[in-house]
Formats: sequence, C-alpha cells, structure tokens
Amino acid sequence: MENSSSAIIIFAAFGSLILLFVFLYFVPVNLWITAIFARVKVRIGELIGMRIRKVPPSIIVNSLITATKAGLDLTTNELETHYLAGGNVPNVIRALISADKANINLSFKQATAIDLAGRDVFEAVQISVNPKVINTPNVAAVAADGIQLIAKARVTVRANIAQLVGGAGEDTILARVGEGIVTSIGSAQNHKSVLENPDKISKLVLERGLDAGTAFEILSIDIADIDVGTNIGAKLQIDQASADLKVAEAKAEERRAMAVALEQEMKAKSVEMRAKVIEAEAEVPQALAEAFRSGKLGVMDYYRMENIKSDTDMRSSIAGNDGGSSSDSNKGKLGDKK
Repeated sequence: MENSSSAIIIFAAFGSLILLFVFLYFVPVNLWITAIFARVKVRIGELIGMRIRKVPPSIIVNSLITATKAGLDLTTNELETHYLAGGNVPNVIRALISADKANINLSFKQATAIDLAGRDVFEAVQISVNPKVINTPNVAAVAADGIQLIAKARVTVRANIAQLVGGAGEDTILARVGEGIVTSIGSAQNHKSVLENPDKISKLVLERGLDAGTAFEILSIDIADIDVGTNIGAKLQIDQASADLKVAEAKAEERRAMAVALEQEMKAKSVEMRAKVIEAEAEVPQALAEAFRSGKLGVMDYYRMENIKSDTDMRSSIAGNDGGSSSDSNKGKLGDKK
C-alpha cells in the first residue's frame, strides 16, 4: 500500500509539473508582469491568443513596450497583424522611433508597407538622416572631337520615404547618372573643355531630374576622376579609310575582270572574222575556175589581172612595204595577228 501511494504521489507531482509548464507556456505570466510594470496594457487573454495563433508574445510585447516608452501609440493587434503578414516587427519599431526623433514624417502604415515590400525600412530612415554616397563605375564617353574620356562620379542620395514603395533602386540611379555623363560629354565640342570644367557635367546631369520615380533623392553629383582614353575619332577614320580602300580595290578588280572578259570576247570575234576571210579566199580559185569554164574570163584577162597585182606589189615595195603579192601580204598580216 505504501509503495502504491508513493507511486501515485510521484505521478501526481509529475503531472502537476507538466500542467504547470503547459500553463506557463500558454499564459506567459512573466511577460504580463513586465508589461504591467512598463505601464503597457496587455491582457492575459491576448497573450493566450497569441500562443494559439503561433505568434511569439515576447516579440509583440517587447516591441510594444519599446514603442510606448518612445511615445508611439500602437496596439498589440497592429503589431500582431504585421507579424502574421510576414513583417519584421522590431525593425519597424526601430524605424518609427528613428523617424520620430529625426522629425521625419513616417506613419506606422507607411513603415509596414515598406517592410512588407522587401525594403529595410530602418536602413531607409538612416539614409534619410545620413545621406548615402554611391560610387558609379567607370563611364566611357566620346567628345565631339573624337577623344574618349573615362569619368567616375560620386552620387550623394537621400532616401525618399514616400517613394520607397514602388520606387526604383540604386541600379536605376547609376544607369541614369551614367547616361547623363555620356550625354554631357558627347555634347562637348572638345575634350579639353570637359577637362577644364568637369562641374559642367554635374550641372547638366542634375538638371535632368534623374531621381524621378526612384526611392532616392539625389543631393549632389560630383565628378571624382576623369581620364583621357583613346582617340576614337582617329580610329574610326582609319577604319573607314581601310573599308573605303577595300571597296575601291573590289571595284577595280571588278573592272579589270570585265576588261579581261571583253578582251577575250574581242579575240574570239577576231578569230571568227579571220575564219570568214579565209573561207572567202578559198572560194576565189573556185570562182576563177568556174569563170574559165563558162567563158566569162579569158586567158588574157587573167594575165592582165596578174600584171596589175604584180604592179601593185612593186609599188608597195618601193613605198617601203613588204614585198610579195597582195595575197601574200594579207596572209602575212593575218599571221601577225595570230
């Protein structure tokens, strides 16, 4: 009996401890007492409801105590709603306190919207108080005289609280500043004027309103360094001259090929004409023979014709031409052409 009663007592004590742990888990009395001493109104039922909704009561109560001590009027329901939405409650409270101390108009609704948008609202408030300097990469641009300039700028920005939700980030600022530097250098008549007055670049870029639609306000753009690059204009002229030379050579080669083709065509026509002449000369003896047979040409007529040819050859020889008969000279000329 004594052993059984001891076991019952031990079991009862163990069960009591379990019930006590469960009770303290669902009823965080220590947080409730801390809230009372901090003069923050939090009911036990609200703490139990947070446990049931799987919201850490310590985060909500401690954040509410911090906000109340800083003079912010918030409720546990607002903080719990933001936590359930996936927000960072302590970060929002720190941002609200920093904005209040710096006299920056930032409401709880704005802060939670910025936090849920994925931006660090506390960092944004810090940038509003302490502006941030963004260093641009090297930006290469070419002046009107063809000289390349490589510029590097420092952009001082301040967070624009009203544009943090939906506003563009640092990459957009860098891209717009780079575009403005390229435009301002490209509009300069020569690179020397840019080197003499680099502040003209800053003025022209600032006048373009590059921070429109972004989450930042550009305070200043300072040209940190300008280096002289290559002579792009001369290089382009050299490349153009080389291209023009190749085009001219191609056209000359085309004309040469056409001339060669025309020459070959003329040679073919010349050979064809010679063949026709030879063919015609081959018909002369046949025509003479036919004239003898038909009686249209006599022997004396033939001798007179030969005498005339001989006389012509003699006169040509005296004049300095090659001797021989006209037919032989024609054959020689044809041979020379061949």
